[in-house]
Amino acid sequence: MSKIDIQEVSFHYPGQQPHAALEEISLSIEEGEFLCLLGPSGCGKSTLLSLLEGLDHADGGQILLDGAPLTGPGPDRAVVFQHYSLFPWLTARKNVIFGIRQSGQKRSKPEQKERADYYLSRVGLSNVGDRYPSELSGGMQQRVAIARALAMETDVLLMDEPFGAIDPKLRQELQELVSRLSTEHHKTVVFVTHDIDEAILLADRIVVMEPKQIRAVERVELPRPRKRDDLVEQPEYLQLRKRLMSLFYEQVASEIGDEVVL
Repeated sequence: MSKIDIQEVSFHYPGQQPHAALEEISLSIEEGEFLCLLGPSGCGKSTLLSLLEGLDHADGGQILLDGAPLTGPGPDRAVVFQHYSLFPWLTARKNVIFGIRQSGQKRSKPEQKERADYYLSRVGLSNVGDRYPSELSGGMQQRVAIARALAMETDVLLMDEPFGAIDPKLRQELQELVSRLSTEHHKTVVFVTHDIDEAILLADRIVVMEPKQIRAVERVELPRPRKRDDLVEQPEYLQLRKRLMSLFYEQVASEIGDEVVL
């Protein structure tokens, strides 16, 4: 049985003239799989993630999680957003403890502190537990957000362009961190991105989206662990990147009505 089954799901944004964001999308996501949703802005990838979060509800079709219909947000899914979403009045440790409590784990206060410090250490932040978000860099804040999501100890991790606002060097470090931790903790990850190289680095499968639909699904056969500098020398990487570039930029060209020469 798949971990997540998306069955002919449609979604329309409300208004005087409702318009479709997704039309009869179907996709199965296996347990422990790292799946990237790739596509240009406005193609529906974040809308699909919002449906998986339970923040929006499909107009048609259904989403199954472990075989049961998904009806709303729940402690069985952890989410990492692009803009950190930390509580500024809580320390880094207490932000992580908040995630532990939200997940419904029955732990004493000392146990909560111990688990929070453990997950902060896993993202390389052993010494910032007592610091507030305003005292941390953007990259450190995102590490805290990742630690909070991991501390919820859910099977499913949903990530909406979590590294989009981070500088390239730190972005590469966080990509490798998430890839390693998701494998170690056997997470089922759905990761939204418009970065082709990021998708190849992270994913087991890449779902290339176009407005309202899935355009293609590509499996990434490259061995793990993956390092960006090593990947660029592999012919399999170059071939996959070329296919994805073609799919991605053909879609961009169709949207703007221009021909893109690759």
